[in-house]
Amino acid sequence: MGNKPLAVVVLSGGMDSTVCAAIAINQGFEIAGLHLNYGQRTEKKELDCFNKIADYYKIDKRLIIDFSQLSQIGGSSLTDYRLDVPEANFERDEIPNTYVPFRNALILSMAVAWAEVLNANAIFIGAVEEDSSGYPDCRRIFFNAYQEIINLGTKPETKIKLYTPLINMSKKDIVLTGNSLGVPFELTWSCYKSNTIACGECDSCALRLRGFYQAGINDPLLYEKKIKFE
Repeated sequence: MGNKPLAVVVLSGGMDSTVCAAIAINQGFEIAGLHLNYGQRTEKKELDCFNKIADYYKIDKRLIIDFSQLSQIGGSSLTDYRLDVPEANFERDEIPNTYVPFRNALILSMAVAWAEVLNANAIFIGAVEEDSSGYPDCRRIFFNAYQEIINLGTKPETKIKLYTPLINMSKKDIVLTGNSLGVPFELTWSCYKSNTIACGECDSCALRLRGFYQAGINDPLLYEKKIKFE
């Protein structure tokens, strides 16, 4: 393990970040898992999934950060209980209120700081642009710009590359890739609303369900409802 390059992986406990971690491991990295609690509705469940996934992959280096300031800022139905989490709508053009303002930039700032302390070579984040809810901080152009921030804002000798291996994948591709890498999808969580049984109606559940359906693979999670696909 000591001869492997080290990568900080942003690991939410969700399907995408877990596949991202599996890709990093497959590419020969030792990984350090970074998880943020930010007051989201499913904080307890996501933290539990993070720890189970980290145990599964025998990740010794773990950092769990309390970033509850995001819930104090609000502006998202994931952190503000006065806002309803909308049902999935694949035809929606506008950014849904599940968008947490500037979340990925804030998460990456923590990842870069930790990576620099650990002398890590890379940061992996499981952002998806093609088949997602349209969040502005999940676009390739955003991550290209953030790489420049890393280059400019760290010590001259620090060399950290930002990897977004899922950025152009569809959810179908993510499911197939994860399946080929033996990802324990049963340990992951995608629902925006529930800590017990996935609702099956929010954007995140619907995108996950569609991905498994298109991949022809059974989703191991239980759902209160399941969207029907033709």
